[in-house]
Amino acid sequence: MTRTASPQVLPLIVERWSPRAFDGSAVPQADLDVIFEAAGLAASAYNYQPWRFAFAHKGDANFDAFLSALVPFNQSWAKEAGVLVFAVSDEFMRSDKGDNPNHSHSFDTGAAWASAALQAMHMGYHTHGMTGVDFEKAAQVLNVPEGFRVEMAFVIGKQGDVKNLPEMLQEREVVSDRKPVGEIAFAGPFTA
Repeated sequence: MTRTASPQVLPLIVERWSPRAFDGSAVPQADLDVIFEAAGLAASAYNYQPWRFAFAHKGDANFDAFLSALVPFNQSWAKEAGVLVFAVSDEFMRSDKGDNPNHSHSFDTGAAWASAALQAMHMGYHTHGMTGVDFEKAAQVLNVPEGFRVEMAFVIGKQGDVKNLPEMLQEREVVSDRKPVGEIAFAGPFTA
């Protein structure tokens, strides 16, 4: 299945999807740096840029520990991605005037994740975001300081053969459809 959208929507946005089959190949650090640079260009309230990205390359000293912070279902396929990343946000705007709650820290970090996903796609990689995370364990594994929150995890890598996935996931390895605009955007207040 391929997605259809208005021809005015950027093809990169239409073509982006979240496979689970990865081929285990490495993502060079130089490519990863470009992906994170794109993430850092996302918009944020007051330009505070609350996002932080903790990553591990497949096979490095941190990969297995990072992988262990995912729920077992996600571990079963994410282990073949080239890089595993956790997105963490700063819950406060820290300044010389003190720490003030940052209402949009999660939202802004989500914008950075979206920019990373699109940049990765542009460079020939795929990503898959997950909230199937043991968040308490992830905070410990990542040594997350107080006032920061683990938001989600995502993997980056080259798409692999669907036959290498557990059998139950093979049939689910398809591009998913999206709700029509009329279901997600409306003039005026909520009516439902």
